[in-house]
Amino acid sequence: MPDAQERWRIDVHHHVLPPQYVSSTPMPVRPPDVDTQLEIMQRLKIRVALISLTPRVLDAHADRLEEVARTCNEFQAELVRDNPAHFGAFAVLPLPKIDASLKEIAYSLDVLHLDGVGLFSSSQGQYLGDSRLDPVFDELQRRKVAVLIHPAHCVSPEEWNLQIPDATLEYCFDTTRAIVNMLYSGTLKRCPDIQMILSHGGGTLPYLITRVSMLARYKLPNLMETAKSLYFDVATTGACALRSLQELADPTRILWGSDLPFVSPERLAEELESWEAYDGLDEAGRDAVEHGNALRLFPRFAAVPSG
Repeated sequence: MPDAQERWRIDVHHHVLPPQYVSSTPMPVRPPDVDTQLEIMQRLKIRVALISLTPRVLDAHADRLEEVARTCNEFQAELVRDNPAHFGAFAVLPLPKIDASLKEIAYSLDVLHLDGVGLFSSSQGQYLGDSRLDPVFDELQRRKVAVLIHPAHCVSPEEWNLQIPDATLEYCFDTTRAIVNMLYSGTLKRCPDIQMILSHGGGTLPYLITRVSMLARYKLPNLMETAKSLYFDVATTGACALRSLQELADPTRILWGSDLPFVSPERLAEELESWEAYDGLDEAGRDAVEHGNALRLFPRFAAVPSG
């Protein structure tokens, strides 16, 4: 167990891409090699990274979803085997293909022994909460697995002529659509044992939760309670978003995330300065977000060495 006084972090929002897909997958930055990745993690006091894929790799190979998902998961499993103290992984699924996704859940968790499953807010037009995805959620509920919800690579329509990078707004809105759809469809209430982690502070959910619950109060009287049962990572949030998130989420439900490598190490260092200066958490609360809360979800990292 690391020294209790030493600051260290478990990063639940950390992306990778198999080398064979780098040239064929449009990416805003080139993922670093493993040695560079570990050096960056050490510099930023990230002891453990829970790695995951972004939707870009599946979008770029939509005609080979099963093959690409399997290759990505085996790549992640190899990283974990080679560096078990520093990496965990969320499996990617070939959604919206249901049978193939169920097979990949079994392979990733039972054979590769990955730490959880990653889902995107939408896949080929199907949002989480769509009844067609129920078999996947039922299996995740049966297994009581940790699930990271990441925004899809969504873009605003060209005819809107918006001068805004899609990642600035559309990713947050797509995450919110998926969460609210899962709330309104009853998916989250039906699957209470899935340990659901929402990226980027839950999109705009903390800000909108009163409106969301007010408009559903007769049909879904326990919606707020369900929303409070979720986990939220703080990747690319900031003080304004954190204050709103803390109004919704119990302190034990907030996790630390970086969004590396899409947030550069230099930019993340600046964000960490703001994080350290944030006055909404005491030292114990900061430690809980940085690693304590994640250890309850991923207890194998409690024995991570300090080196």
